[in-house]
Amino acid sequence: MNNLDLVIIGGGPAAWSCAMTAINRSLTCTVVTAGTQRSGMVKAHMITNYPGLPNISGDELMEKMRSQAVEMGCTVMEGNARQIMPAGNGFMTLVGNDILQSSAVVLALGAAMPKLLPGESDLLGHGVSWCGTCDGMFYRKKPVAVLSAWEGGVEDAEFLAGVCSSVDYYTLAKHTLPEDERIAMKPGKPLSLEKCEEGIRLKTDAGEAVYAGVFVFRPAVAPGTLLPGLELDGSAIRVDRRMATSIPRVYACGDCTGQPLQIAKAVGEGNIAAISAAADLAALKKGNA
Repeated sequence: MNNLDLVIIGGGPAAWSCAMTAINRSLTCTVVTAGTQRSGMVKAHMITNYPGLPNISGDELMEKMRSQAVEMGCTVMEGNARQIMPAGNGFMTLVGNDILQSSAVVLALGAAMPKLLPGESDLLGHGVSWCGTCDGMFYRKKPVAVLSAWEGGVEDAEFLAGVCSSVDYYTLAKHTLPEDERIAMKPGKPLSLEKCEEGIRLKTDAGEAVYAGVFVFRPAVAPGTLLPGLELDGSAIRVDRRMATSIPRVYACGDCTGQPLQIAKAVGEGNIAAISAAADLAALKKGNA
């Protein structure tokens, strides 16, 4: 497990800007992205106010940014960042079933904040999980439910089908569904989760059922649960003028830091986050931080 200088989580303009500046500052970095289609920018038919590139589509501008960062030497890991954990003088970021180790982290998560089900946050680690391969063994030969909002949940559901006695699959949003005969597709929109004597009770608009465990999969994780202890200002991540968050050597940039939700602002903040990370890591190596 190689130690990177910087892990950048996101797939929008803030992330690519941060990566380019990081590389220019001789930092090793990887951008973790669940796909550019999650960025609101790609939905823009025509962008007229980005300096130097008039009348360009959002999809084309995104591809130009990504390609430039990759050509400069940025590595990209496709996947969903599930959790960030402090580890010594750095961090371990769980991406799918892999772990990235880095000295600093930049959050460029965009404005979309997933809405958790009632009871989900309180039961996390107590019958509710966001990682099938991490926690599936705790439910060996027991019935579980999978609540998924994207294709990334299918792989975890298939893994759980080989471990658990049964897997019931509920959709939180439209996506390509599993075709594994071991996985039972269930009707009903999930509404809430609650602890009961038998396990976890899942309530849907079609009824309710009880499971030993419930696994929830989305293409994004709320900042406060992705990295516990992160200070928020409403739904935005609180940062200072250096893009530094409340946690040392964790930075945030772009739409996840709040209004205005503009490409130019995101690119500028990504640049600042990389500059700040480079300065702080240089000080760390000298023993001054």
